[in-house]
Amino acid sequence: MLDWLIGLACSSFIAWAAWRKQSLSVSGAIAAVIVGTLLYALGGLPWYGTLMVFFLTSTLLTKWKHKRKAVVESSYAKSGRRDAGQVAANGGLGTLLCLGNSIWPHSLWWAAFMGIMAAVNADTWATEIGGLSRSLPRSIVSGRKVPAGTSGGITAAGLAASLSGGLLIGVVGWAFTSTGWGQPISGAAAASSIVVTSAVGVIGLLLLGALGGMAGSLSDSWLGAVWQVMYRCPVCGKEIEKRRHCNDTQAIRIRGASWMTNDTVNIISSGIGGAVSAGFIYLNI
Repeated sequence: MLDWLIGLACSSFIAWAAWRKQSLSVSGAIAAVIVGTLLYALGGLPWYGTLMVFFLTSTLLTKWKHKRKAVVESSYAKSGRRDAGQVAANGGLGTLLCLGNSIWPHSLWWAAFMGIMAAVNADTWATEIGGLSRSLPRSIVSGRKVPAGTSGGITAAGLAASLSGGLLIGVVGWAFTSTGWGQPISGAAAASSIVVTSAVGVIGLLLLGALGGMAGSLSDSWLGAVWQVMYRCPVCGKEIEKRRHCNDTQAIRIRGASWMTNDTVNIISSGIGGAVSAGFIYLNI
């Protein structure tokens, strides 16, 4: 019972602070409290802490040089304040994995969770840092230069940010499940997470984060370029991810599946990152 109360208290405070700073909408704050409480109560500090590192670093990067990125972000379906859909897209799968681990403990639950967190962190870092690149992005499909903010566009800065974001999750996962170079700890950390750390050590977790992060981030770019629903604003002619643009004018759908929204892309790509990381651990344990 104490774990539930601690999880609720910590998640409520962080969600409230994020709402005050306009990083979360009301629905996003409520969703964050639910996700955070479940992760802490069912998985302990490793699961909860890893999610918090993603949330805090991505929030800081979103705020960093926000005015400079405003023009590029105007074409995104969602930016700035995260709503419940974005919280669910970034933390929903991880919460389900934590629930699964609490019912049937296994090392692959934790490995997949790490991959999912690496994927969403890598993708967020790529978007926020890549959006500041002075060079035009290139389409992940054709390799041709595309306007900044184009879905599926990648830059060298964005790729470096993706790798860094994934590696950070690897470091965090190791830090929360060991007291030194692979030495397991007891207490809140779930047995499944300790098994992974003991088996592959810090180097293995760095690889896990890098592989999961890059797989998820690149999958997000590819899905965004090929399958994500896109619109064109009839006023400015810009290709955008959202239904309305200039002065709330209804945009025209030009490609993509209507159900393949930005949140859907995030869920699928994070799942790919989780699968890659779980596969890596399966082959190395």
